[in-house]
Amino acid sequence: MKDQEFEEIVRQYEKLVFTVCYQLVRDYHEAQNLAQETFISAYRHIDDYSGESYKPWLIRIASNKAKDYLKSAYFRRVDVTDELESKVTGAAASAEEQALSADGAQRIRERILSLEEPYHKVAVLFFLQGATPEEISIKLDRPRKTVQTQLYRARQKLQQFIKEEMQGEGNV
Repeated sequence: MKDQEFEEIVRQYEKLVFTVCYQLVRDYHEAQNLAQETFISAYRHIDDYSGESYKPWLIRIASNKAKDYLKSAYFRRVDVTDELESKVTGAAASAEEQALSADGAQRIRERILSLEEPYHKVAVLFFLQGATPEEISIKLDRPRKTVQTQLYRARQKLQQFIKEEMQGEGNV
């Protein structure tokens, strides 16, 4: 792939990749760093990618980068430092926001686990275990297109759930 073609991909998806990273880490600057890491990784592996659309691939890379960041020792150290600082200064809003964010993530996880078949196994493997559609297809002995359709529909159900949750909380 030529550099100009990759630049076009970056221009097309940079806002989406940043949004995915920001939604997961809730830190503007770290989301910028993770978005940049996403495109670096994509550039290094673009010749290995055989999919039809770059969008789901880039979203998967971005979400994995953000998840890795959240699991890292650096994040835990910074998170603990921030929590201690908020307790010392009495700024409980930061800790409250973190609790609400963790609660929201837990509700989404529970919703994924409560999906009915044929979406349940596919969604758990994809969203919670990070398997690719190809890996899911092999593991569940289903055609790849069927798995992709089931993932699309599971994602729609989850988006509807999130939308209803936000409306119920008055955030929309």
